[in-house]
Amino acid sequence: MNDLYKVGLYIRLSKEDEKCGESESITNQKSLLLRFVKENSHAHYKLYVDDGYSGTNFDRPAFKQMISDIEAGQINMVVTKDLSRLGRDYIGCGEYIEKYFPAHNVRYIALTDNIDTIIDSCNNDILPFKAIMNDYYAKDISKKIKTALITKQKDGKWVGGCPPLGYMVQDINKNKLVINKKEAYIIRKIFKLAIQGYSIYQIKEYLNENKVPTASMIRGSRGNSKFANYGIWNTKTIQNILTNQIYTGDLVQHKRIKLNYKIKKVVSNKKEDWIIVPNTHEAIISKQDFNEVAKKLEKSKRVKRKKITRLLDGILYCYECKHRLTICSPRKSDGKTYLVCNYYRMYSKNKVCTSHAFNYDILEKEIVKIIKEKIYKIDIKDISLRIKKYIDNNKNKNILQNLKMQIDKKRNYLDKMYLEKLDNKIDNEMYNRISNKLKLEIKDIESKILELDIPNNINIEDKVKNYLTNIDRELIIRLIDRIEISKDKDVFIYYNFRNH
Repeated sequence: MNDLYKVGLYIRLSKEDEKCGESESITNQKSLLLRFVKENSHAHYKLYVDDGYSGTNFDRPAFKQMISDIEAGQINMVVTKDLSRLGRDYIGCGEYIEKYFPAHNVRYIALTDNIDTIIDSCNNDILPFKAIMNDYYAKDISKKIKTALITKQKDGKWVGGCPPLGYMVQDINKNKLVINKKEAYIIRKIFKLAIQGYSIYQIKEYLNENKVPTASMIRGSRGNSKFANYGIWNTKTIQNILTNQIYTGDLVQHKRIKLNYKIKKVVSNKKEDWIIVPNTHEAIISKQDFNEVAKKLEKSKRVKRKKITRLLDGILYCYECKHRLTICSPRKSDGKTYLVCNYYRMYSKNKVCTSHAFNYDILEKEIVKIIKEKIYKIDIKDISLRIKKYIDNNKNKNILQNLKMQIDKKRNYLDKMYLEKLDNKIDNEMYNRISNKLKLEIKDIESKILELDIPNNINIEDKVKNYLTNIDRELIIRLIDRIEISKDKDVFIYYNFRNH
């Protein structure tokens, strides 16, 4: 019988589990699982190891590989040391053990919890409770870690990952920041330029022209090749540096938080909830200079003009670099509107792309002309008949019926309220308040019915014809996925439908 099983031995160890000692170690789990294989004479087995992965989610490489092997029919038994090794998310564990594994004829065994899904036992019955306790353990650990980190932050200790440009963690004390002399000169230069009156855009141009290395270039050269090829300064990075209080010697932390212990997504924290501890490390910029720059940035803020949405806005792209094309404001000299490659506009002096200057007005006219030519070939009568058939047969009838029933109920309730008022069971004030609310609800439902209920006397063909011949932005977005323009002014249109 055991020859029929192809066993997946799954091992998981998180950083929190390491604190539990040898009992949870990779070596211990592996030894226990291999002993099980030997004692039960399972000839076909495969080992899956996730070292350093939390059990609060199932986004783990070895686990995903095991699931892939189950899908391919290579595994039909999964064995773990205990239920918590499979995962600590009780909902996810329940989905796999009670739904996924049975659906794929997979037997699951948790050795030390005495769980075996092929055997009807009381241990299997209490499985959901064990999963909840494992989940609670993860939640409790997360809460304790969070509390410990916040305590350290309030004590003025650095608990972040990569320090900001200009700083590094002290070799002796990993919770203290010290100045990185190789990087600090860049920060001082950026602030000096800002004090001299340079705008953020001008600072960006200066840094790129003088080939001042970015943080990603410097840290890429330290062995992190992921960032090695990013060597262009942008305004957002400079803005973040000029507004980062940490350069004055104050430690600013708790700016971002995780949504919860199961989700990795990080969101920005409210500014009033930031943890700021003054004078925890040596300053690169004096508080006086920092405040002077802050005033200059405040004065330089301009009121943004409301952007006019053009017909082709949002679907124009550069053919070469695939970045968006910006529709510029009309020129004062002749009133003409031109396109420009957004990537080129931001980094023109770095020659990352070309301008792709193109007269937008001419492009829009040509695109509208092409769309009209395509619409001319469409069989409007055939489309109209399909729409009519859809309206007659689709679920709107059930929705309408339901809405009309809601109106009847509310009107009946309104009548009942009126009778209760006449019998002096409720006073005028209560009647008026409830009746006004019901009348508003009835009016709202009636408006929904009007939207759904298309009378037979409306000519569907005329409506389709009117919709297709009125070339507006809504129609353009429905028909066209993207438009790419090359440096040679060639135009490539990608439709949302098959182009015959």
